[in-house]
Amino acid sequence: MFEMLLWTAIGFAAGSLPFSVWVGQIALKKDITTYGDANPGATNVLRAGGRSAAALALLLDTLKAAIPVGVAYSIVGIDDWRLAPVAVAPVFGHAFSPFLRFRGGKAIAATLGMWIALTLWAVPTIGGFSLLIFTLLVGANGWAVMFANLVILAYLLFAPTALDFLNWQPETSILLAIWAINMLLLMQRHRADLSHPPRLRRRAQRATP
Repeated sequence: MFEMLLWTAIGFAAGSLPFSVWVGQIALKKDITTYGDANPGATNVLRAGGRSAAALALLLDTLKAAIPVGVAYSIVGIDDWRLAPVAVAPVFGHAFSPFLRFRGGKAIAATLGMWIALTLWAVPTIGGFSLLIFTLLVGANGWAVMFANLVILAYLLFAPTALDFLNWQPETSILLAIWAINMLLLMQRHRADLSHPPRLRRRAQRATP
């Protein structure tokens, strides 16, 4: 129990570090929360005018979740039900950062880092490719994130465990619990987008016979 509480606290603290905001301030001399949707994430670093800075912000926001979860799982050995709060802690830290008065980003980069730590390439590849496809279809909004997460759920439920030969991926029941908690958080962070029904982008509509 102590290990779970310790690594949950470490994960939340790491996830709460607003790297995108800091990168914007240091590299671009700009407040990225005044751009776009005011989200303190890498997308608004890009909108503020820095591709390299946005790439750095995305990397840091991903690593701040991947590192504590990866250490807790693969080194400390937390691989049972205790892994669920440990895994989602950095994502919650990113979404409700004390550094930003308990406001935060939409948790996509932190979610990516969490899945890297838990499944290496499997879920990040499937989720990333799905997110790209749905972004092209319905635009870069919460619905694309939701649809991509449903593809991840389908993989967890029906696909063979791709990493069994490495003995790396946690039990499917644990991953499903983590997925469910993460999905609820993503729904909360994208609630404004989800208040409207999804619509095909104009290009996708033209391409539809």
